[in-house]
Amino acid sequence: MAPLQVYSAALLFAPETSLIRKEYLKEIPWILMGPKVMQEWSPLLQTFEGHSGVVMGAVFSPDGKLVASASADRTVRLWDTVTGESCRVLEGHSGPAIAVVFSPDGKLVASASNDSTVRLWDPATGGSCGVLEGHSGLTTAIVFSPDGKLVASASHDKTVRLWDPATGGPCRVLEGHSDHVHAVVFSPDAVASGSHDRTVRLWDPATGGSCGVLEGHSGPVLAVVFSPGGKLVASASADNTVRLWNPATGGSCGVLEGHLNWVRAVVFSPDGKLVASASLDKTVRLWDSATGGSCGVLEGHSNVVMKVVFSPDGKLVASASYDKTVRLWDLATGGSCRVLEGHSDWVSTVVFSPNGKLVASASHDTTVRLWDPATGGSCGVLEGHSDVVMKVVFSPDGKLVASASADWDNTVRLWDSATAGSCGVLTGHSHKVNAVVFSPDGKLVASGSHDATVRLWDPATGGSCRVLAGHSGRVNAVVFSPDGTLVASGSHDDTVRLWDSTTGGSCGVLTGHSNKVNAVVFSPDGKLVASGSHDATVRLWDLATRGSCGVLKGHSASVCAVVFSPDRQLVASASDDKTVRLWDVTQRTTIAAIHTGGETKDLSFSDVDTDQGMLTLTSQLYSSNPTWEVLPPPLYATDGWVIWDRKKVLFLPCDYRPFSSAVNNNTLVMGRQSGHITFMRFDPTALALDLSHLPPPKFSCCSR
Repeated sequence: MAPLQVYSAALLFAPETSLIRKEYLKEIPWILMGPKVMQEWSPLLQTFEGHSGVVMGAVFSPDGKLVASASADRTVRLWDTVTGESCRVLEGHSGPAIAVVFSPDGKLVASASNDSTVRLWDPATGGSCGVLEGHSGLTTAIVFSPDGKLVASASHDKTVRLWDPATGGPCRVLEGHSDHVHAVVFSPDAVASGSHDRTVRLWDPATGGSCGVLEGHSGPVLAVVFSPGGKLVASASADNTVRLWNPATGGSCGVLEGHLNWVRAVVFSPDGKLVASASLDKTVRLWDSATGGSCGVLEGHSNVVMKVVFSPDGKLVASASYDKTVRLWDLATGGSCRVLEGHSDWVSTVVFSPNGKLVASASHDTTVRLWDPATGGSCGVLEGHSDVVMKVVFSPDGKLVASASADWDNTVRLWDSATAGSCGVLTGHSHKVNAVVFSPDGKLVASGSHDATVRLWDPATGGSCRVLAGHSGRVNAVVFSPDGTLVASGSHDDTVRLWDSTTGGSCGVLTGHSNKVNAVVFSPDGKLVASGSHDATVRLWDLATRGSCGVLKGHSASVCAVVFSPDRQLVASASDDKTVRLWDVTQRTTIAAIHTGGETKDLSFSDVDTDQGMLTLTSQLYSSNPTWEVLPPPLYATDGWVIWDRKKVLFLPCDYRPFSSAVNNNTLVMGRQSGHITFMRFDPTALALDLSHLPPPKFSCCSR
């Protein structure tokens, strides 16, 4: 990474109160509008990236110099807590690694997996030290005894097993739970286990006998831990609570309430004064173990938090999440960050208005928001949906916005883009609405649904015009022909259907795909239809004959978007294989395959406008020997970077990486999983001057 990118990112994403940011931000002249950032420094210190699957667990080494993380990618990784670098990758499990722990002396690492085994590793070399086999169900938890002479493992086979880590041999089987065992922990003289049977059980490790049953949770017990002195037990449950217990008496010492979803992990600080809990609500909460009062909420993960641990000195907390990251938090500054205004959940899509003066964003928080891309300011919140909003589109004149919502809503809503007021609710679908589109003249709206129908609506009155029934599976895509007389729909039933928009009558069924149809589009002259499918192909159809006139093969994964060029000579297709392919319609051949670095869900030609940015085409199509040059987008965001003119110009910290994005000239809009919208505007002239020394990254293309 070049110093310029490091310097720019550090200044741009530092908090507003940072003295260095205030003094030197003006030294980045090519950023005309930067992102909104936090007021103060966040407690987040580092984010460890490297796993390719969700992170199920994380733990500090006894000296605090390493963090070990367990992932669904079947690996355990060791990380340097100072530099954030990955030190070792421990490979060997044949299933997801669910839990990981260091021995008390730090000389061993133990990991538990869905493959029903426990593996021992040498953290110094990364080598395997043994495989502990015996469980008949997946292994859910693993822990060393305080003296390191025993290992305990919990399993879905309803048992806890004790092992000798020196020999790898079994010592004892603790039986008594009536359902899966999710957690196990040692105190100096006892073992505690938590189970799906809603109980915590206490055991004598010397004999394997039961010492008591702690009852009170109304949901499965997912985690259990002793306080450092062994005088308290904390248990976390699917009933959204943490409970504190006296192990000597079996009595309850308190119920810690505040999480909005299952609590997956709980841990005491080294001095026993704090309790930290991790939840499916994406947060870590801190509690006073003496009073049960809340001491703070650590927010920042974009998915469920599976594990939380304190550093040995109690100054740091590490959390592991389904967002594939491990985060380090500084408890000294845990309450200093503020929440930026915007969506409160994932932003599913962002789109510019036809004139580029508005941006609409749709979110899992059930709202649509309108934004001014010139300032990044909010222009209105469109509230009314009762479930996730998946699609949003402007009318051709930009005066209306249509939004489509999911299962518990099943409606399309119309909004006035100038006032943000509601213009109507289009009700009639009996299931999730997957697609919504305006007719070319804006006088009709078409929607496609999980209920296998297409509905046509009058946006002026909000009334239903026609119901187009015929598909036997959910409708994924719907589009009007250029003259508005036909509607084409693509479905899970592997077909494309054509409809008369005036009468609602069927005009034909296009069959040939071997899997669901995700995308469908008319050619500009209305003579062809192109469809993209989960079978990884694009098919061309002749509307005059209703027959297939070509199959375009080359993608290695589902095709999710397809579009014709204005002159009908080209088709562009976007796939989950992270490529956009350009095809010659006449020859039915690939012209180029551009690796975008991200999954492109939307396409339009001008040259080729993607939700990853603009692909520039120069061609001599009508010469005797056609040649093509395909350039990547001048501006887009991918793989943690903002790219300009094929150069990595700005590193994006994890919290600012987009789940969805849109580009309009030199303005980049990014919708994040946190629900925030980030606007950035760049000065092309200043960029060209400041970045002229940077080499362009390599882009893979195949040319005819």
